Amino acid sequence: MNPQDHKLIQTGEFRTAYYEAGSGETIILIHGGGAGADACGNWKNCFPLFSRRARVLAMDMVGFGASDAPDPALFSYAQDARTAQAIAFIEAIGDGQPVHIVGNSMGGATALGVAMQRPELVRNIVLMGSAGLNRDLNAALAPVINYDFTLEGMRKIVGVLANPDLGMSEELLSYRYELSIQPARKAAYKATMGWVKERGGLHYEEAQIAAVKTRALVFAGKDDLVIPMEDNLRFLQLLDHSTGYFLPHCRHWAMMEYPEIFSRVTIDFLLLDR
Repeated sequence: MNPQDHKLIQTGEFRTAYYEAGSGETIILIHGGGAGADACGNWKNCFPLFSRRARVLAMDMVGFGASDAPDPALFSYAQDARTAQAIAFIEAIGDGQPVHIVGNSMGGATALGVAMQRPELVRNIVLMGSAGLNRDLNAALAPVINYDFTLEGMRKIVGVLANPDLGMSEELLSYRYELSIQPARKAAYKATMGWVKERGGLHYEEAQIAAVKTRALVFAGKDDLVIPMEDNLRFLQLLDHSTGYFLPHCRHWAMMEYPEIFSRVTIDFLLLDR
């Protein structure tokens, strides 16, 4: 999985970049919303593990990675835009069968949004360190929300999101930093975080979440500083058809910190649901 290997597909008024491998049932991976995030950086470690057992597609959200980054003066970087993008993507790449969606953080909120708006498109969802219930901007989010577009600022983001005992490479830091300072993506990120700050977080009404009847796995690191455990437990309470898996010594990036465990648990949940 290399950045130059992405494909592009039209999703509404802009193009979405994605990576594809494997065969079988379709699993869509949606990354989180931190500065410099994209499908390749977030899913590279577990992408080949998923592709052994399914057709896996990892998409870049609008304004991130190699997807288009429309001018914020003409485009709203609200959550509805990311949900609409995911719906258009599923319709564009689908074979008429409902798909599985795995979302981290803002990607989890997007998976929920699709399940709310178009449940017939979705078979199962995985909410990994998912946004959707956070109604305040806790202190841990400060480096993400107030990113200053410096390499040191990126180091602070990774320091909050990743388990420090495992160590994230300088290569990953540089990769995310270089993505984040591209002019169009920089403007898109400012607009995205501006929307989050204006809302006071990325959240749905609890009644909206409770109305989701899609089968769900709530997967979380017990040491996640961004999404507290009480949010994950509340997801379990609200979602009728939900299962929880909580990993010790793990923060916000289970797919990078423990790719083998995360992939095995997730794929078994998705594909053994009969």
